[in-house]
Amino acid sequence: MTIYPAIDIKGGRCVRLTQGRADQETVYAENPADIAAQFRAAGSAWVHVVDLDGAFAGEPTNLAAVAAIVALGMKVQLGGGLRTRAAVERALGQGVSRVVIGTRAAESEAFVAELVQAFGDRIAVGIDAKHGQVAVKGWVAAAGMTAMDLARRMEAVGVSTLIHTDIGTDGMLTGPNLAAQETLLQSGNYRVIASGGVSRREDVVALAQLARKHPRLDGVIVGKAIYEGRVELRDLLALTAGAA
Repeated sequence: MTIYPAIDIKGGRCVRLTQGRADQETVYAENPADIAAQFRAAGSAWVHVVDLDGAFAGEPTNLAAVAAIVALGMKVQLGGGLRTRAAVERALGQGVSRVVIGTRAAESEAFVAELVQAFGDRIAVGIDAKHGQVAVKGWVAAAGMTAMDLARRMEAVGVSTLIHTDIGTDGMLTGPNLAAQETLLQSGNYRVIASGGVSRREDVVALAQLARKHPRLDGVIVGKAIYEGRVELRDLLALTAGAA
């Protein structure tokens, strides 16, 4: 199980939002690449980056900051505002290893199918849900479908990796929604990267146990807990053998 330390970028800075709310922002660093360098020094090969401005605007706006992270030699998984093929191609052209399609995936299966045909496993789909219902456009709009419905539709068009964020726990440091993650894992043959709620080492231990039961649990995204010193990234990487 891979640990994906998270960097959320807003206005060029590294921030975290509580439950995705733009008015609940904490700034952790002026330069996101400085944080990525710390992650790399701890042994992480991957970093999960969200362009928050892009998520709200519908078009990536922080690709320069992303390119600086790629230049460190890290594998970047990028989401936020990737709603056109041109935007996806720009991100991949910057050296991003995997892009995450969110809003557009809920709107158009054909769009995702086209991307998967062109770029294969470099395309992942983000399923952001609260109480099992999918939210889109920076989590401010309801998609009118369940997480399981969207997962099955994405599997049908060839998507192999889903990033499942439980909005209710994201940034709250209350522990991950293990039941929601397991429900999704039981619904198809895709890989799942869990996101939301990790607050302590024991949460990652619980997810690692879930991964032994469901090997398609590919990884977990950890953000606020790292920034607030509740967990040590190097320890989590050793715990999960997720440094590569």
